[in-house]
Amino acid sequence: MDERITSIISDMNAVAADAKAAFGGLSNEQLNWKPGEKSWSIAQCLDHIIKTNQEFYPEFAKLASGTRKNNFWENISPFTGWGGRFLINAVMEDSKKAKAPSKSIVPPSDIEPGIVDRFAEHIAEVNNKIESVAETDRRKTVVTSPFLVIWTYTLDDAYTVLVEHSNRHLRQAKRVLEAEGFPASSDSANA
Repeated sequence: MDERITSIISDMNAVAADAKAAFGGLSNEQLNWKPGEKSWSIAQCLDHIIKTNQEFYPEFAKLASGTRKNNFWENISPFTGWGGRFLINAVMEDSKKAKAPSKSIVPPSDIEPGIVDRFAEHIAEVNNKIESVAETDRRKTVVTSPFLVIWTYTLDDAYTVLVEHSNRHLRQAKRVLEAEGFPASSDSANA
């Protein structure tokens, strides 16, 4: 496994560790608390990352089976380089709010208990998928966005987006912790 894949997996592991450290001791009430009607809770941020990453699972499955090839559009798309850079910059910039591109990745209002552990397990699953396709030429492999079929970017850019999108929503979740009115823990050990 090359240095880039090792780095992506390490970055994703850091995301999971950060989430467990920041949110692992919170109650379900705290995890589901929202600072405003149109704001997301910590649990919703984590659930959104899981749902978004799962949209890439079909690509990972095709890559792992060895049956995946760039389609005609992916081979000729003029958006690939620009699309990847734009998407990476967009997810790294917290000041730019963006609507989820699909209702399928918008989390429900109330997330069941255990979201932090499910999130950590999900990150391990994503890392296994990345590792299983580590030999794929990630610069020549072009993927189409699961949300907008004309949007293309390299697999290498997709990996960066996975990391940066996760970090963006972790930062968002941490801002919920700091929001006025965040409920105090009923258990002093969780404070």
